[in-house]
Formats: sequence, structure tokens, C-alpha cells
Amino acid sequence: MKSILNSIVLITGCVFLLTSCDKADKLSSYGNGTVPVLTASATSIAPAAADSNKVALTLSWSNPKYATDSAKYKYVIDIDSSGKNFSNPSSFTVTGAMSRGLLAKEINNVLLSKGYAFNVPVSIDVRVSSSYSNNNERLTSNTIKLQVTPYKIPPKVALPSSGKLFLVGDASDGGWNNPVPVPSQEFAQIDETIWGGIFHLTGGKQFLILPVNGDWTHKFAISNNGAATLNQTGDFGFDLGDNFPGPTATGFYKIVVDFQSGKYTVTPYSGTLPTNLYIVGDATTWGWNNPVPVATQQFTRLNSSVWQLTVPLIGGKQYLLLPVNGDWSHKYAVNDNSIAGLAAGGSFGYDLSSNFPAPAASGTYKITVNFLTGTFTVQ
Repeated sequence: MKSILNSIVLITGCVFLLTSCDKADKLSSYGNGTVPVLTASATSIAPAAADSNKVALTLSWSNPKYATDSAKYKYVIDIDSSGKNFSNPSSFTVTGAMSRGLLAKEINNVLLSKGYAFNVPVSIDVRVSSSYSNNNERLTSNTIKLQVTPYKIPPKVALPSSGKLFLVGDASDGGWNNPVPVPSQEFAQIDETIWGGIFHLTGGKQFLILPVNGDWTHKFAISNNGAATLNQTGDFGFDLGDNFPGPTATGFYKIVVDFQSGKYTVTPYSGTLPTNLYIVGDATTWGWNNPVPVATQQFTRLNSSVWQLTVPLIGGKQYLLLPVNGDWSHKYAVNDNSIAGLAAGGSFGYDLSSNFPAPAASGTYKITVNFLTGTFTVQ
């Protein structure tokens, strides 16, 4: 009996060993795909605003031929400024299909998000990347360059009907008194939808922006001033409930409100803003004598950031701008007065080394000096 039991045990062990030595089934794997080839229905696009909901561009690509159901293929379309190597692309994801029609407004939103101006053609790069649904086996197509012109859309926040903006609040030097002191608390209009100004602000206080000086009926404000970053940037709107929070530290700041995007920014101003401004130099009839005659050579301050003067200039001569009449300690000047075209305008700064060049022809000119943009024009 013992011999029979031993035989049974031996046979059972052999069966177990033979079973355990069988090879496992090979795991399934997917084959390599083929790089997709991208084509576009057009290479130059300039849609009209009225066609915003129409397809302006169709992108198509070849089958990457992955070893799975094509309905599960994943595609990502990347769009970026030309020459940026897709470092900050706008992307659209497609599943299964091998083409994608882009509406005019989708393309326009991409362009505007990158800060491009209305109605100015720009160059963009487009590519598509394919992959399995889990993002494996990612393959990137050729890059296509397109010329696209963004169209104008209504601003997110309606423009002030007055065409003007004023700063009020305990963050400002004028406090909550209304009307506010002008021109020091009036914004300058930078372009059709952007206003900005340079203001002295008291840290830890608040402000509002008024379309009409002296009128509390309407204001531009924010919806909730509880977020910590709102003293630097955020969304604003018309007749919202909360004041703008000012910066934490007292100093000069540049406030810019962009009605197109509905955004505002508050950034420290690193320049030197004058209280008054005068012109001196042999381009003027007074020459380099200092002090200069106030009646004819003092600029008029238009708002918080812009000064202007209409004055006779002697062609081919030079001049400087002084913050204090009769004082040579500081001046506004240019970096290099040999730059072509600088007589008509350009960049300037505080205590730079070169005089402003006057126009070649003698005559009466209007000089506009903008401390917000750091530029001047001579017309």
C-alpha cells in the first residue's frame, strides 16, 4: 500500500511540474504608426467679423495607421506664433476623425490671446500630433505656416461714453473727494480700447475709476476684491460692487485698463514723473539760456502721463527737456540722437546722454511727451 501511495505522489508532482513549465500567452502589443501628413484648405485667411461662426480653415491629415480601431485615435492640433517652436501653443483635441474645421472665431480667439492687433496679418505655425487614446506612440506631423488676419470684435467691457477716465479713492492723492484733481488723476487714452496713467498711490488703500469727473452715478470697479492678487491685475467691469484694492506699498504706479480684454494691471513705475516740463536748447529761440521763458517754453500737462507744447523750432539744432526750470541737475534726453527718424519721435528717458534732435526744417511743431509709454512725437 505504501508503494502505491508513493507512486501516486510521484505522478502528481510530475504533472504539476509539467503544467508549471508551460509558456504564458504572449502579451498583446501594438505596432508602430506612421507620421501623419498635415494639409490645410488655405494658407492665407482674413475672415470678416460677420463670418465668425463659419468654418474659415479645414485641417486634414493622413491616417497614422496604428494597430487599433481608428475611431480611438487621438489627435492634438497645435497653433502658435511662427518661429516660437510651439513653446506656448493653443490646442484643439480631435478623436477618431482625420480633419477638423476651425471656425473664424476660434482662430480669432487664438490670435487675440497672443496679443495680435486687429486687421494686421500675422504668421502662425500649425501642426498635428497623433497618438493612441492613452497618449502612447505620439507622432508629430509636418508644420504648416499660415498668414492670418484677426478681425475686430466688440470689447468685453463697453467703452466709457465720455471718452475719459478718472482715478478716485483713498489710494489716490485726492482721496475720495469728487471731482478729483486734474490733470494729475486723469487717465491717458493709449489706443481705441486701452487707457492708462501714472499715479502716486498710498499703500493698503482702494480706488475706483470714473467715466465722468465729479459724478458718482457710474464707475468701473471689480466684483470681489478679496483675492490677494487683485492689487496687481484682474477683471473689471461697469458698475460692479467692489473697489479696486491698491498696492500694499506707497509709491508711483502705472495703472492700465484694457476694455477689449476686460483686464486691468497695476505695476510699479520705475521712471521719474515730473511735476512740470520745460524745453531748452539751440533749437529754440531762447537758446541754451536757463531758466527759459515760462510763457513760451513750458509744456502743458494734459493728464497724469502726457505733456504737450507747440513751439517754434530751428531746423537741424538740438534741445533737452527739463523737470525744473533753471536747474541743470536733471534732464530728459535720448540715448542716441543719430538714430534715423528720431527727430519725428521715439524713445526718451531720464538723464540719458544725448540731446533731442530737432527736425531738419525750421517751423512750428507740436511736441507730445508720454511718460506712460516712454515715447515722444514731434509733428
